[in-house]
Amino acid sequence: MTPAGFGIYVHWPFCRSKCPYCDFNSHVRAEIDEARWRRALLVDLDYAAALTPGRRVTSVFFGGGTPSLMDPQTTAAVIDRVAGLWPVADDVEITLEANPNSVEAGRFQGFRSAGVNRVSLGIQSLVPADLSFLGRTHDVDEAKAAIATAAKTFDRFSFDLIYARPGQTTASWAAELREALDRAVGHLSLYQLTIEPGTAFHNSYARGGFVLPDDDLAGALYEQTQELLAAAGLPAYEISNHARPGQESRHNLTYWRYDDYVGVGPGAHGRLTIAGKKIATTCHRSPEAWLTAVESSGTGLDSRLDVARDERLVEVLMMGLRLTEGIAIDRFRQELGERPTSLLDPRGLALMIDGGFVTLDQDRLAATAAGRQRLNAVLERLLP
Repeated sequence: MTPAGFGIYVHWPFCRSKCPYCDFNSHVRAEIDEARWRRALLVDLDYAAALTPGRRVTSVFFGGGTPSLMDPQTTAAVIDRVAGLWPVADDVEITLEANPNSVEAGRFQGFRSAGVNRVSLGIQSLVPADLSFLGRTHDVDEAKAAIATAAKTFDRFSFDLIYARPGQTTASWAAELREALDRAVGHLSLYQLTIEPGTAFHNSYARGGFVLPDDDLAGALYEQTQELLAAAGLPAYEISNHARPGQESRHNLTYWRYDDYVGVGPGAHGRLTIAGKKIATTCHRSPEAWLTAVESSGTGLDSRLDVARDERLVEVLMMGLRLTEGIAIDRFRQELGERPTSLLDPRGLALMIDGGFVTLDQDRLAATAAGRQRLNAVLERLLP
């Protein structure tokens, strides 16, 4: 079995403002030298290509931060350099994350001309008060207009919503989902609001600044999401992602199927199979440190480490059990040399199967809907 996907992740770390829930590697800067950043991204791609000669690129993903703040000329230069360094699949998926404010939506045609063929919009809510709570700088009208522009500009697009927000009920969430489904075409990403350390929300929540739905309501909102999206023809293919058949994010499937990918840009991670070993790469997190490293040494890599066998088992399970399809038995054989029955805790596996949380047959190990909703607990049981 050869890996089905090989992705290129490009991190653009800059945002206009920092959202209070966000723990991504994003930074606000008064100004940047984009020509300098463009050169550095191309140099770092050159270094990554030397590590992975001959690999066939199936996806490119511009993430952030806010890549729609990038000049489309920079996007085009990166895409052109990728095509010059690796063979590229005829149906390569090239995704760019975008904010839905009117200025950035106005750049969509430029990104399309640059080679982007899929956009992912950070809508987050269709409720005005909740957009304000989430610290978003667009309003609902801008969000709807950006979705319409994306639909006219790109053959494939997706947008994100966040649920389990303060004061949310199953009735209000159902109404918002129906409004979203009226505008969605092939893909929706629906994330439960979580409070991450180091964020503005973490401090506010600790002080009692707001209250989240309790576990029972959060569970009901999750189950409602699965039911409504499945009934609309966009079933979950991953815990938080829903798509019509054939509209799944190919780049994200590369992660979840534990295929290889290159990470370029500040804080970007990669997983590469080199000489039979799995290598974890990490770039310098600080934008300034990354830029200095590229210009002084030809790469922004901060670390390059072998992934130990027990760590590979954890990663295969943690990523693959998020998927409705689960993990192919051949993936265990390829990465770890054995079937899952030889790798997992036998008592824990039997308990999870008997409890209806996982299934195992000749072809794959998969978490059930109940198992995916409780994935952390399932993983604790399965790991030896």
